[in-house]
Amino acid sequence: MEQKMVTNPSLWVAIIILSSCLWTPITNAEYIKYKDPRQPLNKRIRDLMDRMTLEEKIGQMTQIERSVASTEVMNKYFIGSVLSGGGSVPAKKASPETWIKMVNEFQTGSLSTRLGIPMIYGIDAVHGHNNVYKATIFPHNVGLGATRDPQLVKRIGAATALEVRATGIPYVFAPCIAVCRDPRWGRCYESYSEDPKIVQEMTQIIPGLQGDLPHNAKGVPFVGGQNKVAACAKHYVGDGGTTKGINENNTVIDYHGLLSIHMPGYYNAIINGVSTIMVSYSSWNGLKMHANYNLVTGFLKNKLKFRGFVISDWQGIDRITSPAHANYSYSVHAGIHAGIDMIMVPYNYTEFIDELTLQVKKNLIPMTRIDDAVKRILRVKFQMGLFEHPLADTSLIHQLGSQEHRDLAREAVRKSQVLLKNGKSPHEPMLPLSKKAGKILVAGSHANNLGYQCGGWTIEWQGLSGNDLTQGTTILTAIKKTVDPKTQVVYQENPNPNYIKSNKFSYAIVVVGEPSYAETQGDSLNLTISSPGYNTIKNVCGSVKCVVVVVSGRPVVIEPYVSKMDALVAAWLPGTEGQGVADVLFGDYGFTGKLSRTWFKSVNQLPMNVGDRHYDPLFPFGFGLTTKPTKGY
Repeated sequence: MEQKMVTNPSLWVAIIILSSCLWTPITNAEYIKYKDPRQPLNKRIRDLMDRMTLEEKIGQMTQIERSVASTEVMNKYFIGSVLSGGGSVPAKKASPETWIKMVNEFQTGSLSTRLGIPMIYGIDAVHGHNNVYKATIFPHNVGLGATRDPQLVKRIGAATALEVRATGIPYVFAPCIAVCRDPRWGRCYESYSEDPKIVQEMTQIIPGLQGDLPHNAKGVPFVGGQNKVAACAKHYVGDGGTTKGINENNTVIDYHGLLSIHMPGYYNAIINGVSTIMVSYSSWNGLKMHANYNLVTGFLKNKLKFRGFVISDWQGIDRITSPAHANYSYSVHAGIHAGIDMIMVPYNYTEFIDELTLQVKKNLIPMTRIDDAVKRILRVKFQMGLFEHPLADTSLIHQLGSQEHRDLAREAVRKSQVLLKNGKSPHEPMLPLSKKAGKILVAGSHANNLGYQCGGWTIEWQGLSGNDLTQGTTILTAIKKTVDPKTQVVYQENPNPNYIKSNKFSYAIVVVGEPSYAETQGDSLNLTISSPGYNTIKNVCGSVKCVVVVVSGRPVVIEPYVSKMDALVAAWLPGTEGQGVADVLFGDYGFTGKLSRTWFKSVNQLPMNVGDRHYDPLFPFGFGLTTKPTKGY
């Protein structure tokens, strides 16, 4: 049967109009260039930015603390990033599932915005996933520097990435690549070494965290899949060189010194594809780094060609003025003009958004500066696959605190131990200790204290004391596990000499050190250990053969007491796996660690670093006695 052709023109017009009405939204939904992972990265960025309003762009530049975030806030203000401050958790001893649920809730707020740009959640994971209950806590960087083992540090980065991803988080504020030039600084334990060459070598943690860069992609931000995280090199630049080690203070050094001592780690970080760089609170020759256009934009972005995003520190722009927040309009202008792309606000986000919006509308900050910031933030988000995989699942929760990671941490602990003295004469070494001794005394405030052993940035920002903070092995427990079952181990925190002499101990292990601290709270002009540590050393070592183990984030005053000891070990801040300390004390493994810091005689010598003209240390940089493993001893 032959069909008749429709000849009514008005009918054709109606059909065409109806068709276009039906198909227009479908074709739009079908293809949006920035959502297509097959498109080149720059085309995706350009397409998305062309669609964004000023409000959406400034939202991307805003990072807020989890305690003020919600799905509604994420949606209303187009927030680009959320963070956990030190110790900020969804619940005490929260499970990985609880973390994932929280992160995903914030993310659904971001995904429900007009353009659906995912937020990026960041957290401090500076020695493992240190805010999270039951995570593996690795040695702090000062200990890792003593291992001289960049590949070990790379493996720690990979393990940390898995544990962070296990809780649904894709971004870490690590590594700290400060070059600590004065141990009086409260963040010295976050520094691998006083020697920039060692810090450069230890930037291998970045490919551990982020994945190895493809061969053709040197120097571009890179995150290699859902088992890896975006890293953040910090704190740019000169944070470890402040006068008297005062935190957030002034680094007085010429341009050549800044580039040769404090900058080299950033060259390596950028070559290794670091995604983000955090600016330092400190000043360089009187100018706050958060307001330093020449170093942030001129040097980092233009000369070094860093293509990731630059992030402020916590309330970093507020602290451009003294007192902080005294002139917020100035702080916003100075920080954004300097080249900071994302601002860690972290609480008063509406004040920041309103102020920045006003300054752009008044042409005080050019739109090109906003676009530079947003382009960099989007580059990292696209590159790490956040648009394709914005929501976390529970597939990696078994990685948190896994035995494999604890074994790796234990290896790091034993490789980080530095043997400073072994016997009162070279012919009579005290270590390794006998496992088959009749009765051993263990003494000292740090022998049975997991919190002190882990140090700051562990569960809480300042760290904790005691054994209830997380899962781990104290040095005392490790000693008991290592010795012969017939050996009696007696623990007395601060025994008196009469008690010691009347008990006929074969030998004593004295474990003393610093309390937990972080940042400014750790600044110290005297560098003494916690009381009654020195008294414990005198009482015990004056009564029985003893080895002293110092648990600290830096070299401390020990010179007046060394002659009383038979052996001395620098254990640094070993983390949860105290078994690594016992591994070398009892000879299952040999001591191999070398000082990554100069150990001074007196604080009056400070600052004193290797290569200085007047260099007269108690133990020089690079020092470390060795022992051989002795099985069945």
